Amino acid sequence: MPNQIFLNTAKRWMNKEAPAERVQPATPISQSSHLINNASYSFLEGDLGRQVLEEYNQIASKDYQGSFALNVLSFEDNVVKGSNPFAFVLLNKILAQQKMRIASPADLERCLEKGELDLRGTYGDSGLVLRDSGNPNEYLLNNLATQINILETPVMIPLTGLGLKYDSNSPHDLVFQLTDFSEIIYAPQLNKTNHGKKFDSGDKQGLPIFKDNGSRTLYSNKDAGLHRLYRYRDLDLDARDVCLTDSNSDGRVVVCAEGTSQKK
Repeated sequence: MPNQIFLNTAKRWMNKEAPAERVQPATPISQSSHLINNASYSFLEGDLGRQVLEEYNQIASKDYQGSFALNVLSFEDNVVKGSNPFAFVLLNKILAQQKMRIASPADLERCLEKGELDLRGTYGDSGLVLRDSGNPNEYLLNNLATQINILETPVMIPLTGLGLKYDSNSPHDLVFQLTDFSEIIYAPQLNKTNHGKKFDSGDKQGLPIFKDNGSRTLYSNKDAGLHRLYRYRDLDLDARDVCLTDSNSDGRVVVCAEGTSQKK
């Protein structure tokens, strides 16, 4: 049975106040299955990385009041380093102008299947995990709840479909905004009861397919609040991190170039 507490709370919020205004992102890149299967993957590096980071810093300063949550990326060794959910949502908006996107959970699984990038020893954010109402990150969770009509928990929202808005009342000075392209994915795999389970691969939404002798591990021992979802270290999946602003030099931006349709 999906968790109903958050669902009922969300309905009360929806009855109490109008949904927050949706943000219309730059023209999005389709994430339909055939395009994901045909996408190409690379790190955000070289001249493109330098140019994107320059634009990112300008927008962060002008449109988001230089929020500390966005001041986390650097350009070193010819590659953009760092990762947190706020930064990746803004990066995605910039990349969309060049018909690219950050990697969704599904993209990362396809990238690993293809063996296009060596992701070991790095980490990178790809989504948010909403569980029952309350802390941690209650302000951001409540803000998202007012934008959702029907919700079963736990829910995973890929960062690729989110917008970002400045909010001086937020502990992070920012809030996430749903767009017409947001995916609200019921994700029972991320329940607390599955913490420590093994897997080798993900399903079409990028969620783990459990396997007793798998080489990868899910870390998901939380039952309330809002958490970040990221792949890290030995390709494990972390769905329990409470700090949405943390970033370090092991972070990498995986960029997806638009795929081409398969011929029938």
